[in-house]
Amino acid sequence: MAESLSASRAWESLESEWVCLDCELMPWSAKAQDLLRQQYAPTGSAARAALPQAIAALEKASGTNPEIEGLIDDYRSRFDMVLRYVDAYRRYCWPVDSLSDLRLAPFHVLASEGHVHVDKNHLWHMDLIGGICAVDPEFLVATPFRTVDVSDPVSQAEATRWWEEMTEAGGEGMVVKPIDFIQRGRRDLVQPAVKCRGREYLRIIYGPEYTRPENLVRLRQRTSASKRSLALREFALGIEALERFVRSEPLRRVHECVFGVLALESEPVDPRL
Repeated sequence: MAESLSASRAWESLESEWVCLDCELMPWSAKAQDLLRQQYAPTGSAARAALPQAIAALEKASGTNPEIEGLIDDYRSRFDMVLRYVDAYRRYCWPVDSLSDLRLAPFHVLASEGHVHVDKNHLWHMDLIGGICAVDPEFLVATPFRTVDVSDPVSQAEATRWWEEMTEAGGEGMVVKPIDFIQRGRRDLVQPAVKCRGREYLRIIYGPEYTRPENLVRLRQRTSASKRSLALREFALGIEALERFVRSEPLRRVHECVFGVLALESEPVDPRL
């Protein structure tokens, strides 16, 4: 990483000898082994073992009771959903035997010496990061992005088509952000980012059968107001921690903000929203 920063002349651009980046480490499975072993994989394995037997039993019984044909179709549909569920989480898993099997995707230049870069818009961040990633594309992954004019129906339609094509091809989805890192609305800060997941990725989060009509009705009744409020408070505390660190304030002052974020993380908000 340091070599990529040097080769791209990022140190000179930032006029700094250190940098704080917001990144995602991949594959997802490298960070969620317990979740895979204890929740996702057992659910998929159990359903793939049980549902074919249930379907076979129903098909055998249908010879004497034609009224259960609808039940057979229902179980076949459930089995198809399970297969989609397994395929969905497997897309984000690959064997990791050494550091060379990992990938790192940076997407924000949070801070460097003397600066917290929240005064720069997201195009500045992506441009600088794109130059860094280009030096080592084997390890560093540049995030694809596009700018959307939300007041232009054509631009909206193009973004929608891009998202649909990406998620239908197995992509996780996109993160929608205002062009400025910090954007104020009429009352308060605008949500800094909103994740728009694809249909199949949401199957990992909500379960294999979340797309059944009765489950969608229940899910649509949920509200994300508490989650959004929590995200804004954590965002503000995170920026304040960086500001204090850059100003070389005592470490306890930085830790005040960090412990505040940890305290907010303990609030009972459904993380799946």
